[in-house]
Amino acid sequence: MSANYDFDQVIDRSNATSAKWEKYHGRDILPMWVADTDFAVLPEIQQAMRQRAQHPVFGYGHTPTHLTALLVERMRRLYDWEIDPDWLVFLPGIVGALYLACRATGKAGDEVYRPQIIYPPFVKAPQMNAQTNQPIPMCLRDERMIIDLDWLEQQPARPGQMLLFCNPQNPGGAIYRETELRRLADIVEQQELLICSDEIHCDLLLDRDRQHIPIASLGPEIEQRSITLMAPSKTFNVAGLGCAFAIVPDPTVRVLIKVNPYIVPHVNVMGLAAAAAAYEFGDEWLRQQCEYLAGNRDYLIDEINRIPGLSLGPIEATYLAWIDVSGLRLEDPMAFFENAGIGMSPGRDFGDNNFMRLNFGCPRSRVEQAVDRIRKAVEMLR
Repeated sequence: MSANYDFDQVIDRSNATSAKWEKYHGRDILPMWVADTDFAVLPEIQQAMRQRAQHPVFGYGHTPTHLTALLVERMRRLYDWEIDPDWLVFLPGIVGALYLACRATGKAGDEVYRPQIIYPPFVKAPQMNAQTNQPIPMCLRDERMIIDLDWLEQQPARPGQMLLFCNPQNPGGAIYRETELRRLADIVEQQELLICSDEIHCDLLLDRDRQHIPIASLGPEIEQRSITLMAPSKTFNVAGLGCAFAIVPDPTVRVLIKVNPYIVPHVNVMGLAAAAAAYEFGDEWLRQQCEYLAGNRDYLIDEINRIPGLSLGPIEATYLAWIDVSGLRLEDPMAFFENAGIGMSPGRDFGDNNFMRLNFGCPRSRVEQAVDRIRKAVEMLR
């Protein structure tokens, strides 16, 4: 019989060295910014951590063959994608992987495509490698914010240069459709680009009729031009353990990615243990989490759209709401909402100051409390 997991449980994280909660320590501000959840971790992950902690030595880690086998099977089962175990490169995080991808495949002065509205490291990674950002304009398709493929298709070829991609999109939560991915793959192939696809939120699908498709799984040519980034961190709330992986079919690119981790830490033994437990035992927990998040999403969309001056469109994946606050005409949206007692991520960090990103990966009671604070603050403006 499957276990029933309690996502309504309110867990005190105030003394857990949590970056999310320490930011507002001593202030009556709900921390709903950085992308980790307030849910208890899968019990099997906790047990795996305890078992590993019983060993008295914590030296450099080596990826267990069992974890590699789990990932190969997972790609086959979820995406009908046959990957070679040798394609897997384990890294301590997705952010570092973005920097490594730019560093490994480009040189100073290269242009790197990236979505115009995007998670901040997409902007910083090229800059740290003396490369130039080339933002891809965003457009709306069925109320979903995605990159403008028409614009991209019209750009000149840049053989060997990088396109940073994000699916599901962060922020916004759009899941790219197969037709959109196939068109993007055609553009990448025609322009002889490389694509680094951040798919860290790929498991957090909020509607049963939606499917995630890794762009690299669409065919052998795009596969060889791809670096696919995934991790258990967002899915299973183990971001603090530092374990991610890249799928890199091209051996030339893979060698470069493998060399560059000497500038970043090794994956730690606890992260490897947690990842193996997550992928072996976490499917039912994940299913229930996504159902719970979908309920939070539905509540939030309904309530936010009742508040004058705010709007919130569809969220297909992630636990991150991209709220349009432009109707409030605020000079400093971040300060306004912090004064109201809600600590969100400012849209300016993602490329649009007219928005705020709210993390609803928490018990419903906290989402309700946040909505109540937002509503009262907006009423005070009128």
